[in-house]
Amino acid sequence: MISVSQALDLLFDLAGPLPAETVPLSQANGRILAAPVTARRDQPPFAASAMDGYGVQADGVAPDATYQVIGEAAAGHGFDGTVNAGQAVRIFTGAPVPKGVDRVIIQEDTTRDGDTITLSDTLDRGFHIRPAGGDFRNGQQVEAPLRLRPADIALLAAMNIADVPVVRKPRVAILSTGDELVMPGETPGPDQIIASNTFGLQAMLRDLGAEARMLPIARDTRESLEMAFSLVDDADLLITIGGASVGDHDLVGDVAQDLGMQRSFYKIAMRPGKPLMAGRLASGAMMIGLPGNPVSAMVCGQIFVIPVLRAMLGLGSAPAPTQQAPLAHPIDANGPREHYMRARFDNGVLTVFDNQDSSLLSFLSQANALVIRPPNDPAQAMGAQVAFLPI
Repeated sequence: MISVSQALDLLFDLAGPLPAETVPLSQANGRILAAPVTARRDQPPFAASAMDGYGVQADGVAPDATYQVIGEAAAGHGFDGTVNAGQAVRIFTGAPVPKGVDRVIIQEDTTRDGDTITLSDTLDRGFHIRPAGGDFRNGQQVEAPLRLRPADIALLAAMNIADVPVVRKPRVAILSTGDELVMPGETPGPDQIIASNTFGLQAMLRDLGAEARMLPIARDTRESLEMAFSLVDDADLLITIGGASVGDHDLVGDVAQDLGMQRSFYKIAMRPGKPLMAGRLASGAMMIGLPGNPVSAMVCGQIFVIPVLRAMLGLGSAPAPTQQAPLAHPIDANGPREHYMRARFDNGVLTVFDNQDSSLLSFLSQANALVIRPPNDPAQAMGAQVAFLPI
């Protein structure tokens, strides 16, 4: 058996970055920016009013001063002229500041009578002009890689960028195996259970931005598995669930190798999830074989699949980031394998669940953290700082 860190290193060796593609800005949210993009204009492109009011020359502004209103400037409709001493232009938020104006008097500080305004005796001190390029300048870059959020999309739009280079979405095929499995909504036989891992992993992968599709459940025969492997076609990654252990019906590894898979490793010193393997298929796709126990598959998804997807997306080859927090209660010593224990992180402390059985999805659903116990970690007292992975 190899360690979790050794397994991750081998997985990263298999997980090459995917190529870029160009998509319309309207389709770029959530995608990974593949290359820097450059602003094509200043923002704002001109000095603009930050308030509704009157544009005047700053010299001479004083309580009770009067000005002659000579025109109006609105957003999209500037004033074509010069404002001299003693003159004012009615101006609205976002409007270009006319020549000669270097201060905007907010409308609440004025009284208007026809085309004359008088300033109040309690003037606001602000100048209320946004300088040209105050947000960003022509040529300024947004660096890559970056997972684009709605705020980033708005920024790129303001930069006049209509098409965006993004990393192609990883194409992932998910294959559940086992005679005991049926799909949700079907009526299971007396010896069957519902396939759950496929749906949980598909949701996890889609959250990361992958195109994840389910293959039909493969039965515990070579013929069924060979048929399932033939459906992988253009996938970048095949994830198999179950059939990777050492039982008489666990055929996934043997069939994959018979079909040309070059195996990178098999078995990891961790719990849950020891029977995990990886390699490269003859098609060039990467393969990760997850254990069949529901919690084992989902935990291995957090520990291994998510970092692999991030590496494919160009976000770096690194383990999932962990945090530290104190225990809400004492916990016993750990055994010889690295242990990822379901827990709740609330109010700054970690509560580790008593039952860590790898078949119990209900406890995983209640968990928002995995406490990480190193091999042979001694018993830890209440308040001890331990590492955890948010999930």
